[in-house]
Amino acid sequence: MSIWGKLGGAAAGFIAGGPFGALAGAFAGHVLFDRSGFMVERPEEPGVAFTIAIIALGAKLAMADGLVTPDEEEAFTRVFRVPQSEMANVQRIFNLARRDTAGYESYATQIARMFRTSPGVLEDVMDGLFEIAKADGIFHPGEAKFLERVAEIFGFAPNVYRRIRATHFPDAADPYVILGIGYEANEDEIRRTYRLLVKENHPDSLIGRGVPEEFVRLATDKLATINGAYEQVLAERGFVKGS
Repeated sequence: MSIWGKLGGAAAGFIAGGPFGALAGAFAGHVLFDRSGFMVERPEEPGVAFTIAIIALGAKLAMADGLVTPDEEEAFTRVFRVPQSEMANVQRIFNLARRDTAGYESYATQIARMFRTSPGVLEDVMDGLFEIAKADGIFHPGEAKFLERVAEIFGFAPNVYRRIRATHFPDAADPYVILGIGYEANEDEIRRTYRLLVKENHPDSLIGRGVPEEFVRLATDKLATINGAYEQVLAERGFVKGS
């Protein structure tokens, strides 16, 4: 029997015993989605517990902006490839979990524990959640906070979370974007790029080249932004400023 076929009993447990009652059942068989979105069998891993946690986490993310839209529900069933035969069971759990966002950290922790040695699976989960978040065309601050916290629970460093987020929601204020460096850039590359940007945008250098005053003011503002981005990246990566 596939994991989806076992959801009927799990849904009843969810209602009778709450979400943790459902999560407590560790059944054989497990279904994941790969990076192309297809379900793949992983019989050696926990099954229903993971599936219930995914449904609940997706539902609570959809509620993070205060309103679950049909687009978000459709995104969940599309990303996680819910078969039509199990749609009623999945919807039953989804509707219970969507009432509020309370408890989402527990579901994220459950998934993180299951796949603590498989960061690729956790990244797939993050990608799926981002698909739900962008389904309505708006990245709400509540969704951003929710996903950042889930990434933290999954053990992703800030730069890794930024890389995952950038594939779904490019952010011009991202310090890595401002510096023009990759999310996996090493310390030498970060410092070298920063020094080059300072040299190119320092007001004294522009004044010496006879650049108009208006552009010098713009460069001053840009340099402040560059400095702020550099300090943020250093702090996130644990590098000492000025070393």
